[in-house]
Amino acid sequence: MKSVVVGTAGHIDHGKSALVHALTGTDPDRLKEEKARGITIDLGFAHRIINDINLAFVDVPGHERFVKNMLAGVGGVDLVLLVVAADESVMPQTREHFDICRLLRLPRGIVALTKSDLVDAETLDVVRLEVRELVARSFLAEAPVVPVSARTGQGLDELCAALAAVASSVPGRSSAGATRLPIDRVFSMKGFGTVVTGTLVAGRLRPDAELLLAPGDRRVRVRGIQVHGASCEEALAGQRAAVNLSGVEVQEVHRGETLVDDDTAEQTRLADAVLEVLPDAKPIRHAARVRLHQGTAEVPARISIIGPPRRDDAEPRAAPTLGPGMRAYVRLRFETPSVLVRGDRFIVRSYSPPRTIAGGYILDPRPPRIPIRTDAAVERCRRLDVEAIDPDREGAEARAAALMVEDAGLSGMPVTQLVSRVGVEPGRVAACVNTMVGRGAAIEIGQHLVAPQRFERLKAEIVAALMRHHRGDPLSEGLAREEARVRLSGRGHPSIFERAIEELVASRTIVGRDRLALASHHVQLPAEVERARETVARVLREAALTPPDAAALVAASGASAAIVDQVLRLLQRQKILVKLDSLLFHEDALKRLKLDVAAMKPAAGGDARIDVPAFKERFGVTRKFAIPLLEYLDRERVTRRMGDSRVIL
Repeated sequence: MKSVVVGTAGHIDHGKSALVHALTGTDPDRLKEEKARGITIDLGFAHRIINDINLAFVDVPGHERFVKNMLAGVGGVDLVLLVVAADESVMPQTREHFDICRLLRLPRGIVALTKSDLVDAETLDVVRLEVRELVARSFLAEAPVVPVSARTGQGLDELCAALAAVASSVPGRSSAGATRLPIDRVFSMKGFGTVVTGTLVAGRLRPDAELLLAPGDRRVRVRGIQVHGASCEEALAGQRAAVNLSGVEVQEVHRGETLVDDDTAEQTRLADAVLEVLPDAKPIRHAARVRLHQGTAEVPARISIIGPPRRDDAEPRAAPTLGPGMRAYVRLRFETPSVLVRGDRFIVRSYSPPRTIAGGYILDPRPPRIPIRTDAAVERCRRLDVEAIDPDREGAEARAAALMVEDAGLSGMPVTQLVSRVGVEPGRVAACVNTMVGRGAAIEIGQHLVAPQRFERLKAEIVAALMRHHRGDPLSEGLAREEARVRLSGRGHPSIFERAIEELVASRTIVGRDRLALASHHVQLPAEVERARETVARVLREAALTPPDAAALVAASGASAAIVDQVLRLLQRQKILVKLDSLLFHEDALKRLKLDVAAMKPAAGGDARIDVPAFKERFGVTRKFAIPLLEYLDRERVTRRMGDSRVIL
């Protein structure tokens, strides 16, 4: 059965709750204070099935003091029922509620002229004209206007027929999307514990599902689900649901939080957006503090103005103020984390006194931290703007993702952000990645997406860095791999750097493992250096476990101290020499040492041991050489130190 959420809107005491009661038989005013004062203070809920369509009514308060409660309910509705009392016509909250619905781009609606039994036909016609004037050139311009009386029942049948007709044309929400349920009510039930309610705006919910209570990292489990008072095994997108949660106490959950799957929505303090200022609102200054309403949440934020979508290049950059009726790109800076996905719509109210002044939609819930008062920032927003790019949903998603991949640089964009940041349905992630790769907009490396041009530039930078290294140190066998990564891709994802190395090696452009070098590079030593290298290597090989110091090597080779130092570094890079503490040993001597010590075990039996004095005597070395050599044997797992001696393994 199709489910459609219907939200009421209108001025206080225009009969919204009475109309819902008359339509459904359920009084949406549930609070004791509401009964005593005769006004709606918080959200109320009721439902009715008409022509096989389940209409879930969200009744909102009309008093200006409770507009924030109204906003918590209207964010998830599919169809608005704008209520105007025939004996009072259009009033201030009628206009504010209508502005909110228009800014949220609600797709469908109906106008109900309540209390029509209290006026004559001529007055009713005047009110009808005033309503038509209010909604002209809006989503309600062609909406049915139905006179009705909740007291006498006059017009209820016509209103039900209109609701069924309009609801049948409301597009369904996607159950294939990522699960998101903004919480609008929290309470505790005896025998059940914590229960939350809300409109499932996307995805589906099943008992035993593990969800995240966002913002935050609190994990909860779904114990049970009710849709319109009946237990069910699954709630689908577009339905209002009551969800029994385990793993959390009722005082730990609040209206404005959202139940989401892992990695399906960004928890962010920064977002780029399109903002539309109401024609009668006061100007919005750069960095103005506002109240931002999205879903069921209210978050304090500041608005940083990026710029208008278009401007004459001959004109100076617009002043950092948005006037009435203007549309511009802005950066939202939240004082507390907000749960957002690209395309989410929101309402902005002035901080004090609270008045609805603007609305808009999210372009990027996690934008890069770049200067925003620039033409480049405006162009970036323009490319992300859903109204300025391919109207096809999949094309728009792929283009937005491609731009975000460009922004990510060598860090790469995690594939999971296609869901949380771009809004791609989880089941279409693989197809979106294939589309981007096929169009040459991205390369997939280790569950990260990187822009092809940035990847190719990294490869070129690696080759250029190796060329510079070879020119500066022709005796070097190459640049250390980790040094190259830190220098060229320090903040990048390691897998992207490694893929670049793999491709350069595969194309025979470079060679190397721990050290990288151009394939064409060969170490060519001058004759004097080559002679010194051979002499130093021979002297250290012959010295075995008692190598001479640098001064003795200078004397033995006949070369300068600078050349000998250069030769020693070269021999270490070639792994011919091994440095232990401040001493350099020939690798052949260390290999023989390991064999000799290991051979002591069979001769001495299962408990073969050696200590410093025994080692000195057996190998004819002083303590200066014995200590670093024994520590080397420990590291190589030939021996293990136990007290003052070592066990031969």
